[in-house]
Amino acid sequence: MEPSKSVVAVSSPSEALGLLPTEADSQLSTLIYDVSQQVQVAMENMLKMINEIDQNSTGIMEEIEKCKESATEKKKMLEEEKERFQKAAYTVLDMLNNRDIS
Repeated sequence: MEPSKSVVAVSSPSEALGLLPTEADSQLSTLIYDVSQQVQVAMENMLKMINEIDQNSTGIMEEIEKCKESATEKKKMLEEEKERFQKAAYTVLDMLNNRDIS
């Protein structure tokens, strides 16, 4: 003969813990509510931080563009000045060469 096995149906976690269903369910509901509130606050804080980071990154990108433009303008000015000095140097060299030939 096979030993009899009894199956106990548990309708809620509270019954499995041996607590009164209403008390355990109430505690579980309170815990879930508290956790959901904490998650909601954390998400709101993260959203604020994301918006702040986005604003800061936009400002940084604008500043980088200004710096690039400024560097390009300075480079152009330096190249023009370099050309003027080279022309002046070649002119002086030509004058010195012509003087030595004469």
